[in-house]
Amino acid sequence: MFKRILALLFLSLLSLSNVAQSKDTLVIGVTQFPSTFHPGIDSMLAKYYVLNLTMRPFTAYDANWNLICMLCTELPTIENGGAVETDLGEGKVGVAITYTIQPQARWGDGTPITTKDVEYTIEIGKHPQSGIVGAEFYRRVLSVDIIDDKTFTLNMDRLDYKYNELDLYLVPEHIDRPAFAEPEEYRHRNTHDTDTYNPGLYFGPYRIINVEPGSHVEYARNETWWGRQPYFDKIVIRTIENTAALEANLLSNSIDHMSGTLGITLDQALTMEKRHGATFNFHYQPGLIYEHIDLNQDNPILADVRVRQALIHSIDRHAISEQLFEGKQPVADSFVNPLDSIYDTTIPKYSYNPGLARDLLEESGWSEVIDGIRHNESGEPLTLEIGTTAGSRIRETVQQVLQAQWREVGIDIKIRNEPARVYFGETVGKRQFSGMAMYAWISDPESSPRGTLHSTEIPTAENNWQGSNYPGYRSEQMDALIDKVEVTLDKAERQELWSNIQHLYATDLPVIPLYYRASPFVLPIWLKGINPTGNTSTTTMWIEDWHVAE
Repeated sequence: MFKRILALLFLSLLSLSNVAQSKDTLVIGVTQFPSTFHPGIDSMLAKYYVLNLTMRPFTAYDANWNLICMLCTELPTIENGGAVETDLGEGKVGVAITYTIQPQARWGDGTPITTKDVEYTIEIGKHPQSGIVGAEFYRRVLSVDIIDDKTFTLNMDRLDYKYNELDLYLVPEHIDRPAFAEPEEYRHRNTHDTDTYNPGLYFGPYRIINVEPGSHVEYARNETWWGRQPYFDKIVIRTIENTAALEANLLSNSIDHMSGTLGITLDQALTMEKRHGATFNFHYQPGLIYEHIDLNQDNPILADVRVRQALIHSIDRHAISEQLFEGKQPVADSFVNPLDSIYDTTIPKYSYNPGLARDLLEESGWSEVIDGIRHNESGEPLTLEIGTTAGSRIRETVQQVLQAQWREVGIDIKIRNEPARVYFGETVGKRQFSGMAMYAWISDPESSPRGTLHSTEIPTAENNWQGSNYPGYRSEQMDALIDKVEVTLDKAERQELWSNIQHLYATDLPVIPLYYRASPFVLPIWLKGINPTGNTSTTTMWIEDWHVAE
């Protein structure tokens, strides 16, 4: 028996050695295909996972949740003189923040990355018809002072608590400017989507060389990359929207690795670990990500807060957490994760209480029950639609559980799912969902909810669908709290504001929080260097660290 064990161990080591000697291409599986390749259009996680092999923002949060420089040379602070308070008059305080671009940074065609690219990227973002997300940041930029080709100063209209965070991905001015000739058409005519293989669009360890829409993206080494050279000659990111099929592809070696945040669901990983624990390394990364359901505030049914409260009281989120995720994905009561220092434990919490849900529906006019479905005085049925990303087995399972539980209190639910690129690019991004939209948000530590809860961030045709407030939530009180918390530098004062924001969110309930997610990383034992962050920085932002075990 002992000899047999030694033989098996030898074969395993030999197999690992052969992988190390022959592996020059890495195939990664994900469940979503990006809706665009432009870094500033659409806030889709799959897009950043794909693009972070090819470019970097100025700053990012690392796995220890520290803000670090990526494209810049040093993080500017008030203490080191890189950021300076400015007097804007009338009692207003701004800040001038100076960044220096990595000296050796070049685009893939050899053109140096310069402050011209910074000016151009901000010019695009400031145009109200460009379709760029994060419009608030661009509105806050008063001007850009160019010091030299590599150094610039951003003059901001306020000094906020995250003043030196610059989550800005540059766009190459020397290539892309002709596409911006008609800003209202830029969303569809930008170079990243019309000339995707142009090496001059990229400056990371890799560049995109081939795209099969909905299927895969291929990468080759970027010869102008100034950092540590990546291990793999070629990378392929394959989209397999069905999570069961994604798992099957990993087990059959059709793919080498799958994304932790865009891979199989936690319940699948738990089952897979029991069967294949010796073949893969399993890691469950808790993070600042929560699954939720946006409620369209323009829907007359959902405009009534009593209906929104009835919806959450009639679902057993604790049972979902325990039965589907073995408690590893706890019930969410807020958009803020308990792992975040700003989480408030005193916020209102909604228990599973179908009796109370029925009472709330009665009070809101849905009192007549016909064939198990509630109707109002006009005879209209209480029917709502819920959508999510097609092919996600766990989301579809959760949908069915919710549908059954809502039916118990007389709410008729229609399910309408779509491929992720359509769902996020059109249905959610353009607020085309009539009722409810289920998906996840991921954030950074102490992240402002401006993009998702401020009324100025509601996407409309007039602003070319900029913003991420997809429910269409409008609250003067929330707007004022967000405006104030962002410019409050004292942490204790800020904590009180965070508490007020979380209480208002729980009271108004524009969103049903479901559970805080843990991302399952299923890693082949020969693949090393992947370091999950638990925040918005995808693991591919450090793709040059990935390698085969020696």
